[in-house]
Amino acid sequence: MSKRTVKLGADIGGTFTDVVIDVDGQIFSTKVLTTYSAPEDAILDGIGQVCEKASVDPTEISILVHGTTLATNSLIERRGAKTALITTKGFRDVIEMRTESRFEQYDLNLSLPEPLIERERRFVLDERVDATGKIIKALDRQEVEALAEQLTSDGIESVAVGFLHSYLNDNHERMVREVLEAKLPDLMTSLSSEVSPQMREYERFNTAAANAYVKPQMKSYLSRLSDRVKELGADCPIFLMHSGGGIISLESAAEFPVRLVESGPAGGAIFAAHIAKSHGMDRVLSFDMGGTTAKICLIKDQTPKTSRVFEVARTYRFKKGSGMPISIPVIDMVEIGAGGGSLAHVDAMQQIRVGPESAGSEPGPACYKRGGLRPAVTDADLVLGRLDPDNFAGGSIPLSTENSKAALNAEVGSKLSLDETTAAFGVSEVVDENMANAARVHAVENGEDLATYSMIAFGGAAPLHAGRLCQKLGIDRLLVPSGAGVGSAIGFLKAPFSFEASRSVYVRLSSFDEELIASLLKELTEEATSFVRSCDAEAPVAADYKAFIRYIGQGWEIPVVLTAEQAAKPTSEMLKQEFEQEYAKLFGRTVAGLDIEVTCWSVNAATPAAKADGLKAASGKRLNASATRNLFEPALEEIVEASVIERVQFSTGDSAIGPLIITEDETTIVVPKGFAAELASDGTMVISKIIAKGESA
Repeated sequence: MSKRTVKLGADIGGTFTDVVIDVDGQIFSTKVLTTYSAPEDAILDGIGQVCEKASVDPTEISILVHGTTLATNSLIERRGAKTALITTKGFRDVIEMRTESRFEQYDLNLSLPEPLIERERRFVLDERVDATGKIIKALDRQEVEALAEQLTSDGIESVAVGFLHSYLNDNHERMVREVLEAKLPDLMTSLSSEVSPQMREYERFNTAAANAYVKPQMKSYLSRLSDRVKELGADCPIFLMHSGGGIISLESAAEFPVRLVESGPAGGAIFAAHIAKSHGMDRVLSFDMGGTTAKICLIKDQTPKTSRVFEVARTYRFKKGSGMPISIPVIDMVEIGAGGGSLAHVDAMQQIRVGPESAGSEPGPACYKRGGLRPAVTDADLVLGRLDPDNFAGGSIPLSTENSKAALNAEVGSKLSLDETTAAFGVSEVVDENMANAARVHAVENGEDLATYSMIAFGGAAPLHAGRLCQKLGIDRLLVPSGAGVGSAIGFLKAPFSFEASRSVYVRLSSFDEELIASLLKELTEEATSFVRSCDAEAPVAADYKAFIRYIGQGWEIPVVLTAEQAAKPTSEMLKQEFEQEYAKLFGRTVAGLDIEVTCWSVNAATPAAKADGLKAASGKRLNASATRNLFEPALEEIVEASVIERVQFSTGDSAIGPLIITEDETTIVVPKGFAAELASDGTMVISKIIAKGESA
């Protein structure tokens, strides 16, 4: 008898921890409440549950892929280590001065995130490297040794080292680490030349500081998780999902935990891209709504949009520049505090507000009966008839409708003279409009028209709200994949092993050195490939190349994709042609008479992505529900009688007409009136707007 292939994915969210197990292509899953004090407890609990469902012994697990919001939450909630920053003399306040850009120009009370490291923990050394990498002021080793003594007396746990232009010459940063490791072996260090070797010192210093800030906590957690998994009998390699949409080793994740920021949402985007590939869709809006946050991502040509900078803890919800920049490869998405656990209240202007504060899993929404007294989005969904109080999370968490009504009345209804149903509608409509507005802003920033897009919804709460979101955004097609409630965890198992290496080497095309750049790209390819090989020594590895280019005098670059042949023999003529072609796509024209410069080069090495199975055409029958439930229809602002059908009752090709509620263990799909649902051959529920006679598609 051949040995089974058993892979496991685990995603820690703000409310639920999702665990899925893939046994020779068959998926089993569970959701357990996140345990904040020891996050690994929830994972171990989930592993036990899915192994029992799949009749698998933990010793059979061959690989565990993990994603977590712990690093992100630590940065947002400021629960990191006691951290110091060592930088070049004269640049102590870079992370506090930021770029001096006013993202809200006329706001006299502009609020910015406080720097991660307060001024008294920022230290300077008398050294200097110029913009070409030449040392013009050598670092004195004795000065570093003296500083080590001060760090000891201050009780510093972790240190970020960021010197000016160290991305070109890292000798001084490496000397600091060498001295600190010799004198303070328990101290953790993060070098900006390793964490983010790119120009722009504010972003680079801040990224190194963030890495140092979360490193002790993440290293301790990953070590405990590894030990606990081994105690369970699963002596398998553990990999981590990184923010760029790939998988890295446990050791790399422990060394560069800042790359785990947005690891869970990245898994969701990979999951959505895989579904888009199966259905042959090139324009997709990925909508991931869990218990704490909602994430929206544009997927074009079956590939999630990526970025080099991500902002954490924005003080203004949709304003770029109002957060803390992390300069790492990341899947570009917008994230807002809108989940099932997001709490509602009435503000001083007598308006309903929802989020970003969340009830989480402790105590959870009022209906959980765990001590929560304030109404959450889940409470509104329950009162509106979207959830079955006796069958939530497969019946593992019984819900109290009375608790939800009491909480809604106390915090919303009594203050606005509304009954419980209208208060619940208000809460739901506010959170849906917040998410729709976030999607509109994200689309406009990327020059996209959402009316030409389809939506893929996943996460425990997304299928409840996706239909209404489609109505608001003018989207006519919605896909809810099989396993949508644990989509990010499934995405982990679809993601390739990958790592992106980048370097800021500034060159003008008028004085382009072909040999220098060819050598640089070869070096970056070897660096990225070695990381991937540390995860999988046998799989084929392919590399993608990018140059970040701009006209002289411009503040920011645009990414230009290069082929392997172009990267092997880069020329100024080729780069100019590729840049102008991409520039014209974005801005409609090129600029004559200006020299062109490249500021950064990157190479992403990756194993092949999971193959997507094609769909099989099948005809089915129209299902009639044996049960109905009162459901509040937001578009009509009234209660309607909705059919209730279990998802397992659908066979390939079967369909049903809304208003409709489709139930399963991990989530519930709400199909609005005017839409129809049909099951595709891959298990995806395809929900389409019904086109009336005489109406154009």
